[in-house]
Amino acid sequence: MSLLDRFSLTDRAAIVTGAGRGIGAGTALALAEAGADVVIAARTKEQLDEVAAGIEARGRRAAVVPCDLSDTDNLKGLVDTAMSEFGRVDVVINNVGGTEPRPFLDTSEGFFERAFHFNVTTAFALSKAAVPRMLDGDGGAIVNISSAMGRMRDRGFAAYGTAKAALAHLTRLMAADLAPKIRVNGIAVGSVATSALEIVLTMDELRTEMVERTPLKRLGEVDDIAIAALYLASPASSFVTGKVLEVDGGIEYPNLGLNLPDL
Repeated sequence: MSLLDRFSLTDRAAIVTGAGRGIGAGTALALAEAGADVVIAARTKEQLDEVAAGIEARGRRAAVVPCDLSDTDNLKGLVDTAMSEFGRVDVVINNVGGTEPRPFLDTSEGFFERAFHFNVTTAFALSKAAVPRMLDGDGGAIVNISSAMGRMRDRGFAAYGTAKAALAHLTRLMAADLAPKIRVNGIAVGSVATSALEIVLTMDELRTEMVERTPLKRLGEVDDIAIAALYLASPASSFVTGKVLEVDGGIEYPNLGLNLPDL
């Protein structure tokens, strides 16, 4: 087997959440290119259909599941879909998440708890549903998409940053629970040019500031994260578990502040 063969996922089955666009879509396509059949889930069917077409163009099968991913019953249903369509589950990419920044005193308990649910509980619930099926097979890999904001600090990110920090540590704890048959790793994502940054990317001054404050002098691309996810999902990383890979252009502090005033 060549070194490149170790990135192969031929005839494996993957589940990717938040797969309608951005990092989720790019990761689903990368897994398909490596040989996996993929269950893709998000709210918008039209977006999922486009991703499914890309998966099929790569010679693999796609199962489209439009649903509200904050409902954990729907997450469990993704595992049922993988089993009925593909007969196995080998890879889970917990990508769904995100929470808008909000000043501390404007952050209600409900907002804080919803951020935790959407970013952390969803990953836990899908993983818990998938693990028994993964253990029935050859084991596999879980990849949690966290954020650089889970280790950095800035005003306005009490809810989102705390949730992503929790997801990063959940990754480490799950790795201990699920070794040796299932590996669990994460990706701490930096500033990536997706629709989540749409407002910033349309303002030249702000985009320039972000680029200049990033050591590698560019924003991330979806493929930067998708390739990292493929590495962690494939046998290429067979001696890696419980780690959070920082794919962020080298930033050690936020590259665009919200400039929230003192209280």
